[in-house]
Amino acid sequence: MFKTIAGPRWLVLAAMLSLAGCGRIIPEGHPPGALPPPGPAAPGQPYAPAPLPPNAVALGVHRGPDPVSLGLTAANAAPALAAFREACGHLTGRADPSGLTQPIDWQAPCGAAKSWRADEADRFFTTFFESVVVGEGNANVTGYYEPEISGVKTRQPGFDVPIYGLPGDLVHARPGDAQVKPNGQTPFGRYDELGHFSPYYERAEIENGMLANRGLEIGWAADPVELFFLQIQGSGRLRAPDGSITRIGYAADNGRDYTSIGIILRDRGLIGSGPGQYPGSMQGIMQYLRDHPYEGRQLMDMNKSWVFFRELTGDGPIGALGAPVRGRVSLAADPLFTPLGTPVFLSLNPALAGATMANGLWVAEDTGGAIKGANRFDTFWGAGAEARQVAGGLIGHGQAVMLLPLGTLARLGNR
Repeated sequence: MFKTIAGPRWLVLAAMLSLAGCGRIIPEGHPPGALPPPGPAAPGQPYAPAPLPPNAVALGVHRGPDPVSLGLTAANAAPALAAFREACGHLTGRADPSGLTQPIDWQAPCGAAKSWRADEADRFFTTFFESVVVGEGNANVTGYYEPEISGVKTRQPGFDVPIYGLPGDLVHARPGDAQVKPNGQTPFGRYDELGHFSPYYERAEIENGMLANRGLEIGWAADPVELFFLQIQGSGRLRAPDGSITRIGYAADNGRDYTSIGIILRDRGLIGSGPGQYPGSMQGIMQYLRDHPYEGRQLMDMNKSWVFFRELTGDGPIGALGAPVRGRVSLAADPLFTPLGTPVFLSLNPALAGATMANGLWVAEDTGGAIKGANRFDTFWGAGAEARQVAGGLIGHGQAVMLLPLGTLARLGNR
């Protein structure tokens, strides 16, 4: 969600039940939050999602509505055209684990995008793409943003929470030593003296000083809760007392699974709309952590995942695709079901507060540790107070239509 954010390279969602983010923005998946799709559960038991099919082709795809009928205009399609153009440099050489596209499929639209005029952006998408629906197209949508927290590059009074860069002993597992992930990479971890591979130190060990005095600090934060959520997002900004800004982004993770503390709080009955409960939003969860520092520390340690950062340059965070993610146009998706680089048109239920803000054309440029399954998307809203407010409260259900290069369905044998 920038766990590229590229975290993604991971996010923070609305009802922080989605806490995850991407980080999503995190190249390997930021843990934007995990939002279980609607479904039955045994009385008194949390929702347990059914096993997911291996990819989009296995789940099944069919033709969607004519792109002309989506209501695209030059104005509302121009940002997606600009984002797609930036993504093209990373599309034609990538394998697509969803099984839907091949690198050659992107050559025609990417070639045309280089010189296509923004005032005819709608015609670009109706000329080079056909609409495709994965499964039933039922979308679960949340939001993430690039957070800004109080932080400095050099330790000073009031800034005592270390932000770590890459440790020298953090490596990808060698082939055969760990299961390959959907992105084609093995997980991060470390090797012991005997050559045995294991995940890296977990959150509690790191917070208790396992990496102290190794010169790994690239910055210092003022608030451990703010840093925790920045790790979920996978990327963010440090604002020093003098107003200077340092941008940091996902570099790697510790190979541990992400655990949503929002879901834990919900299952314990601590967040919700009842008496004595905290709001089920990012802001509500942060308030709980601050009101209950001891329990909050234990709760955060239940999420054993840890994100290591690097200092960023440029005008925007980098998503899992390798291209910058842009507010109100880039989203995180599961690459097993949505090829990265794909334009995605969302149409969400207006009955859910704020959901229709996400309606329109987006481009899948990021992934997230908790963004898993068909039609599960995490929309990126940029940086600043408004982005934080929207992303922290956005939760929506509706329909998702992907725009894939013309000829995709015919090659798949689905006309």
